[in-house]
Amino acid sequence: MTVPDTSASVVRLDGPWTHRDVAANGARFHIAELGDGPLVLLLHGFPQFWWTWRHQLPALADAGYRAVAMDLRGVGGSDRTPRGYDPANLALDITGVIRSLGEPDAALVGHDLGGYLAWTAAVMRPKLVRRLAVASMPHPRRWRSAMVADVKQSAAGSHIWGFQRPWLPERQLVADDAAAVGRLLRDWSGPRLPEDEAVDVYRRAMCIPSTAHCSIEPYRWMVRSLARPDGFQFNRRMKRPVRVPTLHLHGSLDPVMRTRSAAGSGEYVEAPYRWRLFDGLGHFPHEEDPRAFTTELINWLKDPEPDR
Repeated sequence: MTVPDTSASVVRLDGPWTHRDVAANGARFHIAELGDGPLVLLLHGFPQFWWTWRHQLPALADAGYRAVAMDLRGVGGSDRTPRGYDPANLALDITGVIRSLGEPDAALVGHDLGGYLAWTAAVMRPKLVRRLAVASMPHPRRWRSAMVADVKQSAAGSHIWGFQRPWLPERQLVADDAAAVGRLLRDWSGPRLPEDEAVDVYRRAMCIPSTAHCSIEPYRWMVRSLARPDGFQFNRRMKRPVRVPTLHLHGSLDPVMRTRSAAGSGEYVEAPYRWRLFDGLGHFPHEEDPRAFTTELINWLKDPEPDR
């Protein structure tokens, strides 16, 4: 696998969507957008970038939505700033992008780290979040308690503990053209493994300079803040309930985030909350079975009265 010379050729992949940059929260963010209608903002997880939503963008546009997939700070085509990777600031990136797009609000759809930040944005800026859909990630307070108190979840999230070492995790991620990214994508999937071509896309994106470091920084904050005042403050802040309809999606075979860890998140939602477990899928349900995932998402988005 060869890594192209320019990050743009790696990140701005061709498709029916349009690529552009928007300014928000003191940085520049790359987005891919398609369609017209109410905004649906898609937030990727680790170790991916906006392209993880390539199946959902056309389907959402066909369903009558303005579908936008953004690269989080430090990843893909977005700015790699020296700091700003705590969840409160990353959530402000997301709500800032909503404003920069000229929209009054958005339905947020987040996977993995993007899901953690979607939960956060819904609490911090509730007027800007119309609906919330989260895949493969519990509510941040639930994540914290599971990682600290549940031995099995702590073991499942061992990569996060490994990220706390300085510099070595970055080197390991990009070694051999980011071969580790391919291993993670395959190990974390269910029986429907990603295609080699898709794995190569993610490996090339991780090899863009500084991406590995910026991808790891949010996880360093999440662990290192556990015993710090800023971590306690964030955890208290997240006590405020989510007050928008919430769809929680999870793969039954997810080896990274146990079903038991994610399933209790509804206690933090004071609005219609729908839990959907996909049998036989792993950590990437939106890629492992895009048709089932997207059908569930669009039906819920169109439901005027989503049930509890």
